[in-house]
Amino acid sequence: MNDPIIRINGLTKTYEGGFQALKRVDLDIERGEIFALLGPNGAGKTTLISVICGLVSPSGGDISVAGHDIITEYRAARGLIGLVPQELTNEAFETVWNTVSFSRGLFGKPPDPAHIEKVLRALTLWDKRNNRLMTLSGGMKRRVLIAKALSHEPRVLFLDEPTAGVDVSLRREMWEVVRRLREDGVTIILTTHYIEEAEEMADRIGVINHGKVVLVEEKAALIQKLGRKQLTLQLHTPLAQVPELLAPFSLALADEGATLVYTYDSTAREEGEHGIAALLSTLKTANIRVKDLSTRQSSLEDIFVDLIKEGA
Repeated sequence: MNDPIIRINGLTKTYEGGFQALKRVDLDIERGEIFALLGPNGAGKTTLISVICGLVSPSGGDISVAGHDIITEYRAARGLIGLVPQELTNEAFETVWNTVSFSRGLFGKPPDPAHIEKVLRALTLWDKRNNRLMTLSGGMKRRVLIAKALSHEPRVLFLDEPTAGVDVSLRREMWEVVRRLREDGVTIILTTHYIEEAEEMADRIGVINHGKVVLVEEKAALIQKLGRKQLTLQLHTPLAQVPELLAPFSLALADEGATLVYTYDSTAREEGEHGIAALLSTLKTANIRVKDLSTRQSSLEDIFVDLIKEGA
């Protein structure tokens, strides 16, 4: 595994009044990955990002960005970070070109029209470079936010709810933009309420709840590890109850006895004494005829809901 580009150790944040927003968070973000941070409202997502980006002071713990401590080497650490907030709040009368160029200057970078042009072209904003922000659509404004964050050539990009409030087609366009950025070597951390966004985009997923990171896992491994599979069997003849012979399989009856539902861990072997083959054989022994069957694997959303319930 590569040397992480962001290292967080024992991070805490307690606000005035005693509210503890972050509780000893330990987290490493790998170079060049897309990391999705999921959590319900109030879980600590925004506070965590704000602390890393230097917008909120931590109460305890250490954070480094590419080896630079965010407190003692603030300028070096912050210069490596681009932050895309949810909303464009000002500069309505500025042009796209000027507002993106100005953002670059804020980080002490010398003017570089070639870089600004590259960013605007990559985000399909070049034809809008002389337009005032107030004349742009919501989707184009969102792209301008990304352009501003990329103006100073950061190696880490934080996207806070990047597709909130945009339609599905634009959301997919934004996903393509993010993928291209990753291909250019930019590490991307996104917070999202759209589970499908994390499922579509992320290499790894972290779940935060009540100020604690409760899980960090590669997406595919997470779905395989915590996902459940469900086998639904439609019966020729409804059952009044599950026969004793089938008790070891933990089956449930549905549709007034016309359907048997078998739920099992996706990591469990599908063979063996409690596997699907054994179940079908036992059904035959019990003289229960199956009319049709289907399988379903739990989605990331199912897993996320279960994790939040467990941590509640």
